[in-house]
Amino acid sequence: MQEMIMKKMMTGLLIASALLVLRSAVAAGTDKTLVSWVCLANTTQQGGSALTIQRDDQFDGIVFGERAPGKWMAGSDFFRRTQNQQDACAPEQADAKTLVQMAVVYQGNQVIIYRNGETYASYEASNIDLLSAQDNMAVFGLRHEGAGTGQTLQGSIEDARIYDQALTAAETRRLEPNQESELKPYAWWPFEKGKETDRMGRFPVNNLDGGAKIEDGRLVLPTATAALIAAAKKTVGDSAVEFETPALPANPPNDWLTYHLLHPGPGGAMPGDPNCAFYWQGLYHLHYIYNHRKGFAFAHVSSKDLVHWTWHPTTLFPKTTGHGMFSGTGFITKEGQPAIIYHGQGSGRNQLAFALDDKLEQWTKPVPIIPKDASGQEGKFNNWDPDCWLNGDTYYAISGGGNPSLMKSSDLKDWKFLGPLLSDDYPANIGLPKGEDISCANMFKLGNKWMLLCISHGLGCRYYLGDFKDEKYLPDFQAMMSWNGNHYFAPESVLTKDGRRVMWAWLLNLPVAPCGVQSLPRELELPADGVLRIRPLRELEGLRYDRQQEKGVAVKSDTMHRLKEISGNALELEVVFKSPTAKEFGLDVLCDKNGENGVRVAFLADSKKLQVGTVQAPFDLKQGEDLTLRVFIDKNLVEVFANERQAAVSAGKYVPENLAVTLFSKGGDATVKQVKGWKMKSIYADQ
Repeated sequence: MQEMIMKKMMTGLLIASALLVLRSAVAAGTDKTLVSWVCLANTTQQGGSALTIQRDDQFDGIVFGERAPGKWMAGSDFFRRTQNQQDACAPEQADAKTLVQMAVVYQGNQVIIYRNGETYASYEASNIDLLSAQDNMAVFGLRHEGAGTGQTLQGSIEDARIYDQALTAAETRRLEPNQESELKPYAWWPFEKGKETDRMGRFPVNNLDGGAKIEDGRLVLPTATAALIAAAKKTVGDSAVEFETPALPANPPNDWLTYHLLHPGPGGAMPGDPNCAFYWQGLYHLHYIYNHRKGFAFAHVSSKDLVHWTWHPTTLFPKTTGHGMFSGTGFITKEGQPAIIYHGQGSGRNQLAFALDDKLEQWTKPVPIIPKDASGQEGKFNNWDPDCWLNGDTYYAISGGGNPSLMKSSDLKDWKFLGPLLSDDYPANIGLPKGEDISCANMFKLGNKWMLLCISHGLGCRYYLGDFKDEKYLPDFQAMMSWNGNHYFAPESVLTKDGRRVMWAWLLNLPVAPCGVQSLPRELELPADGVLRIRPLRELEGLRYDRQQEKGVAVKSDTMHRLKEISGNALELEVVFKSPTAKEFGLDVLCDKNGENGVRVAFLADSKKLQVGTVQAPFDLKQGEDLTLRVFIDKNLVEVFANERQAAVSAGKYVPENLAVTLFSKGGDATVKQVKGWKMKSIYADQ
């Protein structure tokens, strides 16, 4: 009996020990504590960090005043581990001579902030591992490496530490600056003897920047640009500049799209605005924004056919330009040189740069655009999302936002400020007010009109058609390209070698993977009837294979017809419905084996709408007109083109086994003249 009891006890101890080891292993992945003793120069500053741990674009930090003025918070990439509501957090009252201990504890799925050992905030978050990486770094002053001017903490730091475990409130209270603790820190900066070095030896490479200095045993951050970056090894900018090149992983996740242009990493494309497109020396070039480890950068891809893309080294990023890269466009100068115009994030200016090689990998130093008014003073306008084009011998540039500004130059050096872009005769009945946001602007001639392609940040992609005359833009029509949310976003266009206008948009707020996905390229045309034509890029037909077809399918009212030969989640479909009598008809794609739970593509006759998933776009048929739907299915993403007059994008949940395609009709019979289907090749098969 005693032996049995002993066996049970030993078994219990072994289980408990295993659970403890397992819990410790799990905790070791995400648990950590950041501690900093800091004096703030003032309590009105916003967005700087007393200590941040970072890897690539992911970071956690002790941040002051970013979301709520005067309050501390746990900063993180895109606020993923940051408290949304900070009403209960007390504003900082300490003066510039008072040292405050701030600690942020990450334990399991909990974040706790302590101020001088007392709970300041506590909430749930999905924490991440930032300590086990060999290429992480610690950042002081800047909220994170790559943040812009104004996102820097001003004051001084007496001591800072990182622990690879979650400390309790009592343990943080027992810590003393410049004194060893019972618990061994992961990294420790006491800033003694004029040294900025981590005493634990984990981050031996240090870079004081922007006036930062070690003085009287403290890290002093006197300016809005002062920072200390501590790294395990030399990073970009410490010696020769090393350029990273995005590359597809050897085994991409199954839910990644197959024939859309996407950002494979490193870093995430959030935002992923397409920018600065060219046809140059036999290749198409496109840039898009992504989160480089040094800040917002322009990724660069090129293609012979606008379908298959090759990544170039990322050469336009903060270490080479001096600022982050935000939206803009590309153009060719009078001298035949590719040039880009964009907003220099953190610089407060719109910028120009000029290509130095035919690969578009080398660029001049940025040149800020500073337009002068008639009196010779700098024009007053919002520097934001610029566009530039050559009209005759004159360059015109837009600076975006609400009621954007216009300027001109003959040489791209001296700029004359012209005031508002939009004419005083802006029509009141056009559907949007004159002050509506015009960002990510792109102006070009299309047919006999000038198109202003742009976004409203709240509405998504849209466009104006009108006249550019007497140095003013007078639109007479506007329409949306995004509905039910701003998921079709930040458009950019290029003129092809054979004269077609082709555009992309970033697919925002859709459940597609990865986060940086561009829409399929669309061809835009404005014929004599003045109705915009929107077609899928014709080169996409080169991805087709295994063609299947069904003809003469009759779908009775309130029934469905499942296609027998056509199914999949990498498809192009062309479905032609005879001039309809039904109130609602179309097809469901990505359905389960019962033909249900798919993404609906339908024409809604009563409401005159094209439905794609949860999106409904305005669309109507002429009397006696057939409906032709071009439907592109890529994993869980669906893009639809209807009679070349409307297009819409939506996405459902990714379910690998949901592959069926079903035709349906409601409120009347529907006749399907033909259904063609092609499987689509991956554009990454050879990469």
